[in-house]
Amino acid sequence: MSAPLDLALVADPLEGVIGRMYGQPIFALPKDLYIPPDALEVILEAFEGPLDLLLYLIRKANINVLDIPMVPLTAQYLEYVEAMRQHNLELAADYLLMAATLLEIKSRMLLPRPPREDEAEEIDPRAELVRRLLEYEQVKVAAVRLDAMPRVERDFEWVGVFVAEKVIERLPEVSLHDLQLAWLKIARQSRLRRNHTIQREELSVREHMSLILRKLQDDAFVVFESLFDPGLGVAGLVVSFLATLELVKERLVVVTQNEAFAPIYVKRAYSEREDA
Repeated sequence: MSAPLDLALVADPLEGVIGRMYGQPIFALPKDLYIPPDALEVILEAFEGPLDLLLYLIRKANINVLDIPMVPLTAQYLEYVEAMRQHNLELAADYLLMAATLLEIKSRMLLPRPPREDEAEEIDPRAELVRRLLEYEQVKVAAVRLDAMPRVERDFEWVGVFVAEKVIERLPEVSLHDLQLAWLKIARQSRLRRNHTIQREELSVREHMSLILRKLQDDAFVVFESLFDPGLGVAGLVVSFLATLELVKERLVVVTQNEAFAPIYVKRAYSEREDA
């Protein structure tokens, strides 16, 4: 709310004073200097209504709201209203109504009270004003607390996250390195059961290919290690491994695994339905 530079000007005994400089009154603006009228105004406390102004004066003077001294409070209130009335007639209407209410309460407290026959307790003229001030203060405190709470688009923003409804699972591909590691594991197990019997044996890759296909007749996944018989020795395991590679090369079997470093499974290809 705009108000003059010095509220003391309202009650200044010197007439025609438009301001002060270094404590000395100024009666006229310099003729060679143009100062807009708005430049002589400052922004004072912003009041939301007459109750807000009354509450400000009470708290500033450190007065108990339940025991308001009406004489000094009314005088200070009228000074503010007079300053506002000179610059903003539209806003002064509500304040003038409150000023009339304060003057009424002040007069009722100053006038002598005739004796009453009944012993009922007299109603304090300030009671209604005190009730309105207390209710207004409670609402104002609640408004400050609500304003301090986080607010969308002021303190934070909503963030949207897109979540796909269906995720296609991609199984890792089995590389030659994975087959090599599986083969080395089988070879290590074979060495534990190796004997020193020397014999000559003719081994056929095609024959082992047929044996492997027989084990895969049910079109079910079979663990890679189960295709090899450690009792055949190193030579037999090598031929079985070559037979497996040949089947993979000819696309007669499918080699897969569920995830990286998981067990490897072998399954007969869908295009191959004949029995070995």
